[in-house]
Amino acid sequence: MAVELENYQDILEELGEHAGEVLRASWGEAARVFSSRGIEKYFLEAATGLKSLGRGTDLVVSFIQSAPAVARELGEDAISDLLATTIKMYSKTSASVIAAIFSSSPVAAARLGDPELFRSYLHLLDTLLAQAPRGLKPMLDHLDVLLSQLTLGGLRRWIMWGAQAHKTNFEDQLKYFSLDSLESMSVLQKERKGTLFIDVQRRIGMYLRALWARDFFMRPTSGDFEKREGYQPYIDGYIIHLPDAYDDYVYTTVEGEEKRVTGIELYRASAAHAACHQVYTSKQFDDTGLSALQKALCGLIEDARIEKLAMEKFPGLRQTWSELHTATPQSGETSVELMKRLARRLQDKHYYDNHAWVTLGLRLFNEKNKQDNVTEWVIEIGKELAAELQLLGVTYSQSKDQIDIPYRDDNRYMWEFEDIRETTQVIAGMNSHQIRKTVSVMEMINALDVPGAGDDANEIWVLKSEFFRDEETTSINQQEGREPPPEPYHYAEWDYQMQLDRPDWCTVLEKRAKPGDVKIINDIVVKHKPIIGRLKHLIEAMQPQGVQRIRKVEDGDEIDLNAAVLAMTEMRRGEQPNPRIMIRNVRKVRDLSVLLLIDLSESTNDAVMGSESTVLQLAREATVLLADALDKIGDPFAIHGFDSNGRHDIEYFRYKDFGASYNDHAKARLAGMSGQLSTRMGAAMRHAGSILKRQPSSKKLLLVITDGEPADNDVRDPQYLRFDAKKAVEELTRNGILTYCLSLDPRSDQYVSRIFGARNYMVVDHVQRLPEKLPMLYMGLTR
Repeated sequence: MAVELENYQDILEELGEHAGEVLRASWGEAARVFSSRGIEKYFLEAATGLKSLGRGTDLVVSFIQSAPAVARELGEDAISDLLATTIKMYSKTSASVIAAIFSSSPVAAARLGDPELFRSYLHLLDTLLAQAPRGLKPMLDHLDVLLSQLTLGGLRRWIMWGAQAHKTNFEDQLKYFSLDSLESMSVLQKERKGTLFIDVQRRIGMYLRALWARDFFMRPTSGDFEKREGYQPYIDGYIIHLPDAYDDYVYTTVEGEEKRVTGIELYRASAAHAACHQVYTSKQFDDTGLSALQKALCGLIEDARIEKLAMEKFPGLRQTWSELHTATPQSGETSVELMKRLARRLQDKHYYDNHAWVTLGLRLFNEKNKQDNVTEWVIEIGKELAAELQLLGVTYSQSKDQIDIPYRDDNRYMWEFEDIRETTQVIAGMNSHQIRKTVSVMEMINALDVPGAGDDANEIWVLKSEFFRDEETTSINQQEGREPPPEPYHYAEWDYQMQLDRPDWCTVLEKRAKPGDVKIINDIVVKHKPIIGRLKHLIEAMQPQGVQRIRKVEDGDEIDLNAAVLAMTEMRRGEQPNPRIMIRNVRKVRDLSVLLLIDLSESTNDAVMGSESTVLQLAREATVLLADALDKIGDPFAIHGFDSNGRHDIEYFRYKDFGASYNDHAKARLAGMSGQLSTRMGAAMRHAGSILKRQPSSKKLLLVITDGEPADNDVRDPQYLRFDAKKAVEELTRNGILTYCLSLDPRSDQYVSRIFGARNYMVVDHVQRLPEKLPMLYMGLTR
């Protein structure tokens, strides 16, 4: 079934203009991650339901922005859990807290990585709301920091400690959950785990792929949600479940030496062992009539068999696993210790154990290891060893006796994997990203009318030129085409009060610039012909001159004959000769890229005092003169613009890109420039910086033209966006990008100097002179 936004016009109207725009921007991603049923039930109906609550637009916008990211990480059923939890909290807290839950949910989904853990996390939020409601919002603001250091169990203990310790002291409660107290940081450090699964998942996946040249699906499981001890790894169908965190494994050898195995090594050992099951356990074992002891011993033998096969192919795995076998003859003769000793004897050929039962297990394994009927001889060995163990008078309890070899799983896979695969559908390798494919005319004709194709299509076919039907003067694209939904780019935003970044707080949407009349640009060139004439000589001086010969230097590439003859003459006259008799060849090049970023907020439509022109018109004229100069100089340049309508909708327009020609198409886009909405400068500069830093030039300049301070309709604190813009400038400077601001606000000296630096700005008091000032400024900066 096709999923197209045009089918839901009634919903767009019900949501309102702002939320509707965000929905359009998020639609492409939502159509790829939700099913046809899910996009209606979990996405559209949920958005309209939240709108009907009457608690403001930010609540709806936060949900629309966050839901696709959560569904991509955990599946669309996680959205149902998210909605159920927030509706449950609806009557207990404010809309801003619910919006914060939505906004932070992609962070939680990405860090937890499992639907069950996400469900437990939502339950934890409900618990916190009941016990310390004032702590929920500040905790959500710091969720990225917390989940980068804590498992879900560690987060729960950190939350419950703060809720109990500051139950009645609201001021200390706020400080605790804002990570602004010594107690908070102390408990955080205490609960911090060694290595988090989410931080090493990619590396472990690449490690397994390097070994077996195939992909393995892994998910975390919260082994310490209620207690500090981790669960064993396990395999469920196609998916390997590993503990969400591993501390370093520390043990003492017989000689009294302390040894340490790091968390990452423990993850490698666990993942490699579980992968061995999926690679080498090819038939399901039948546990009919087997006791718990017999099943445990069969699992131990099967573990040894698959590890032996793996070590024959990859000998280095022996060291990875052997250092985690710590049993010795001195460990004891309980059922668990004897099984751990046998496991080590089967795995480590350098370990010797003369216990009769261990020796029997080794002999049986070596005798039958090469037989084909694996499911039979493994069970036979398990039964025989269990009988011998009972003859020795050793007892075994399934609930109390666990073979705690830290990297091995619970072996459920060998008994049930075929049954699980029959009842579970796992879609592997599905690519959620659409593919743009250039095709021939005949391919396009044969597949032009595809029934059921919609926004969720896997492929988008593109022709190199416009396609016209017979006897038609307009192309199919002009008749039926529509602008594709913009791809969202998420950026952090600096909160100066918390002194922390709000992760993925702002969304930049790149939208197509609407073309205007090229005649407007040509008229600007005619109007400013005198200025262009004055710039001509400066432009010629700045153009690269190739190789220049610099005379009269002491150290150079060749001898200046005239200077050498003059020096010899001076020596013969008894005078001190001039030692500067060399010529140096210098290659003059300009290695600079510049991006001109224009503020397109509503205020640029205001007329300039004493002139009939608006600020936007003067900015356009200045841009045209600068672009003309840059085109002649040969410096790579781009012209972009931005405006904003809240943190979820920062519109970004590309009028001319790096590598694109400054032709009539670019000029038409400049002619269509219009001013609207607000000025969220920090996010726009970060996005411009991400484009500029990809340029190969050694020097990079971001030139910002604005007529006012940073402001937006969802921010009341005037200092908030100023500090964020200052932080963005600092980030760009660290990346080697110089930022310079040309301000058209006569009263901007104080705040613009704090944002860009005392020497990195200019205030144009007479805006009428902007077209003349901008090219001169650029030449002064880059001379």
